[in-house]
Amino acid sequence: MASWASSLFSKKTVDVKEISVNTSELAKATDSPVITSNAKPTAVSNIKQPLAILKKLAPIRDLKDDDIAQIEHRVLSYPADSVVFTLGEKSEHIYYLLKGSIELESDGGASYLINEGSALANLPLNSGKICGATATTKSPSSILSMPTTLVQWWVNKSRAQPVGNLEIIDIELPKEIPNTQFFNSFAQAYRENKLSLPSLPQVAIKLRKAMENDIDINDVIKIIEIDAPIVAKLIQVSNSALYAPSTPIKNCHAAVTRLGLETTRKLVMGISVKQLFQSKSPQLMAKMMELWKRSLHVSSLSFVLAQESGEVNPEDALLAGLVCDIGAIPLLHFAEQHPESYPDLNDLQIVMPYLNPPVGSLVLHTLGFTKEITEIPKHAEDWYYESGSDKLTLVDVVILAKLHSYFGTARAKELPYINSIPAYAKLKNGKLNPDFSLDILSKAQQRIDAVMSMFI
Repeated sequence: MASWASSLFSKKTVDVKEISVNTSELAKATDSPVITSNAKPTAVSNIKQPLAILKKLAPIRDLKDDDIAQIEHRVLSYPADSVVFTLGEKSEHIYYLLKGSIELESDGGASYLINEGSALANLPLNSGKICGATATTKSPSSILSMPTTLVQWWVNKSRAQPVGNLEIIDIELPKEIPNTQFFNSFAQAYRENKLSLPSLPQVAIKLRKAMENDIDINDVIKIIEIDAPIVAKLIQVSNSALYAPSTPIKNCHAAVTRLGLETTRKLVMGISVKQLFQSKSPQLMAKMMELWKRSLHVSSLSFVLAQESGEVNPEDALLAGLVCDIGAIPLLHFAEQHPESYPDLNDLQIVMPYLNPPVGSLVLHTLGFTKEITEIPKHAEDWYYESGSDKLTLVDVVILAKLHSYFGTARAKELPYINSIPAYAKLKNGKLNPDFSLDILSKAQQRIDAVMSMFI
């Protein structure tokens, strides 16, 4: 049976040779579409790059060796001061810097220099359908070119693994996860559906089920009023600056009326999510609260970015941000159940990004969240995820928020340039605006603080 790569990449063997380039010669040298850029490469090589080089590149490094060998690629040579691609340009290729140096510049004027051999050189210079920056060589450079269909691998892999099927969504412990009894036991418990999964408060469950039918505001209020803390929090939220109150709200009916039924449902779910972050162990509870605060930060960023984009419902984005790392909860619960064998807390922190995607989607599926929300943990840090839509999606917003949340942390060094990811190029329907730089978050800090206060 042919692998998934068969449908994405040509297996055609090309003779190794260097050629001078003009449009007709490019057409003869490869079956791939002619590259349209502001400067033509002075030479194109069809020589296959060593596997060791390709395996350094993201997201190629996540493929199997046999699949990597099938990917058609070329090396383009440019002199200094050549524009390889321009901001807003549609591209059918992904580019990587092999030799030399290149500068990426956004429409806001911010520039970013990438040198050969650096960690950033292992990341794509662009991805998705639209280039998010202008790339100019600062020295004679060699650029690796691959088809954009490479990114589609992420989508295909996800769609091939139905959520909640424990036999299909398997946990393959990567080399970054220590080979210990604890982690092996956790993976086994996951595969055998023996993990202790969190459950939502009854009010959230009842409200979700009730709103699947045609109910009115009085029915909603009757459900919510059984949980006094949630009522108090809804009144607080309805009086916050986020919902532009003209008069103070003092009761549940008025709060739900102001917020609306759908917003109320999403906020109740968000408020309920906080109750999942619990542990009887003081050490693990501290880690739970750390995890909750990070999730809250991502949620707040998601809310603000959704507001600014105008394409995604802010309350949807808020809830999606809250649950993007929910897969870490079963891991911490497992540690609580096995105090004699769980590793150092720092080790738990290190492995969370690897275990969160499958476990998080399983948790959300079990809790009855929508398919769109259930997909969030799988793609929250999937920087090169391409939904296939030209419009900004809920996943795109969370990806942008998650990326922003890491700036200023130890993880910042391994992050891609924000203008190079597909989600960023979709802002304003693909038209970039300086307001969507990192400055937007500092300008919106008051709103971010207001969102975070809703759940503290």
